[in-house]
Amino acid sequence: MDIIVSSFCLFILSPLLLITGLIIKVTMPGPLFFRQRRVGMHERLFDILKFRSMKVDRSAEERFDFDKDEERITAFGRLIRRLKIDELPQLLNVLKGDMSLVGPRPTIEQQVAEYDAHQRRRLDVKPGMTGLAQVNGNTYLSWEERIEYDIQYVDTHSAKLDLMIILKTVLIVLFGEGNFKKTAGKVSKG
Repeated sequence: MDIIVSSFCLFILSPLLLITGLIIKVTMPGPLFFRQRRVGMHERLFDILKFRSMKVDRSAEERFDFDKDEERITAFGRLIRRLKIDELPQLLNVLKGDMSLVGPRPTIEQQVAEYDAHQRRRLDVKPGMTGLAQVNGNTYLSWEERIEYDIQYVDTHSAKLDLMIILKTVLIVLFGEGNFKKTAGKVSKG
């Protein structure tokens, strides 16, 4: 199902992807995509793709500094991040089988190294472009709350739940994350 839906989305969104790519190439020297090593299902490593939203700074790529990274984001980069357009190249990751449309967001190796046995359960399914944590508050959640939503997804995922998450993701993109802060209670299996 992921392959069919991601292929369809790539086809339908191809004009938007092309225009975004052209604007990035014209306004920001450097590569079109940001690539980063992530950990997928069963700890399989892969390179996640995103449209680049920051100015290239080779020294900054070797370390993570939130304040410096914020300074490097371009005006167009802020726009594509707000509208989640920067995430659309991950449809290629879905097409390749590295990711699913829905699942826990893929994480970096350093975080996985710190997981306990309970937290490692989030690696029992393919990582997704969106997930239960992303539609239940995402940036308003603590790291522990995100992990719990991810484990809940691992335990309860179904086609019905995936559809609900996809629909809610579309609403969040259209109306903003602030309108969909953390909900009370847990989502039950459909």
